[in-house]
Amino acid sequence: MRDEYDDTIAGKKLSPESLMMGYGYRPEWSEGAIKSPIFQTSTFVFESAAEGKRFFELAEGGDESGEQPGMIYSRLNNPNLEILEHRLALWDGADQGLVFASGMAAITTAMLAYLRPGDVLLHSAPLYGGTDHFVHGVLPEFGVRTVEWEPDMSEADVDAALKAALPGRRLGAVLMETPANPTNDLFSIAMARRLADRHGDGESRVPVAVDNTFLGPLWQHPLQHGADLVIYSATKYIGGHSDLIAGAVLGCHEMMEPVVGMRTILGSMATPHSAWLMMRSLETLDLRMRRETESAQKIARFLQSHPKVKDVSYLGLLAEGDRGYEIYQEQAEGPGAMITFWIDGGEEEAFRFIDALSLIHLAVSLGSTETLVEHPATMTHAGVDADEKKKLRVNGSLVRLSIGVENPDDLIQDLSTAFEAV
Repeated sequence: MRDEYDDTIAGKKLSPESLMMGYGYRPEWSEGAIKSPIFQTSTFVFESAAEGKRFFELAEGGDESGEQPGMIYSRLNNPNLEILEHRLALWDGADQGLVFASGMAAITTAMLAYLRPGDVLLHSAPLYGGTDHFVHGVLPEFGVRTVEWEPDMSEADVDAALKAALPGRRLGAVLMETPANPTNDLFSIAMARRLADRHGDGESRVPVAVDNTFLGPLWQHPLQHGADLVIYSATKYIGGHSDLIAGAVLGCHEMMEPVVGMRTILGSMATPHSAWLMMRSLETLDLRMRRETESAQKIARFLQSHPKVKDVSYLGLLAEGDRGYEIYQEQAEGPGAMITFWIDGGEEEAFRFIDALSLIHLAVSLGSTETLVEHPATMTHAGVDADEKKKLRVNGSLVRLSIGVENPDDLIQDLSTAFEAV
């Protein structure tokens, strides 16, 4: 479908926010409907047995012509998924995108596509609680050893940790969250690329996969800095309305090929309805993320000056000399709308503050139109090892905010009133 849709006017390439309205779809394909219908079907009719044979030949990769298979079965392909995947690829400058049933489906499918028993996985820390469980609770059962890359580790430190773990093993992949959930710690994608190349076996490229959920498709483009795969919990900014669960993986054709095959076998793709909802959401992605980021900058400054806040982690507050400042300047294009702060006190004070909020909703997830607050140590990261949380400052006083599209002055009023309960 992509080749049949022009992304230029008079030779000038159009921006992603303009192309979200119709890229990859033509109204004449669906009775003139300006929006793509939902193709709520499990299977597709072939015009002939020969056509069915040809489609399966192409789907199984037995042909190098570059021709794309027609519609076969919604576990393999579906018009809604394909249109959405083409549009998503525009934001990151990727050759190909895949959408999944959840963010965790995207992460696990991508990692299982590359990791094999005996491999080593290098990962940043902290990680989202679900990812942390997969890395530390699931992968070891399949013989995968993990090496942790903490925010204050130098390249030499990570080198040494890998050298200690790799004898007799292969570096299978690098998985990083940057910014990290929930602390907003930054990790250098360029450094990850160097480490992957330095410690690879020389036979195949070690994939560097970046979970870009916190900054979304607008404020960071990992493929431009050496990453091979960009991963999203598309539930968040891409979906953006707290009404769907989805994930996405994007990259070049060569690095996406194993992920395509693994998704087909696992059946971890998104539904046509979820894909349709995400197409709706992509039309306002730029508007939502810019508004949320603008508000977050104002709210972060308010929190930074509040006497009941010990520390604030927000990319927009980084100054020269701060840890992460150089990485932010190098690879991010905006600070996003995720704010982490440590209240003056512990869990009891954090709970009092959270329970006193009225406009801001207490709920996990992020990147939606409404502002959300949560307590990571006892909620999204409850299952993370206690010593690990202590080491990485995911403690009782930490509160995570995802700023929405409400009036920022109203949000500040709600925060200010809630602090009175502490």
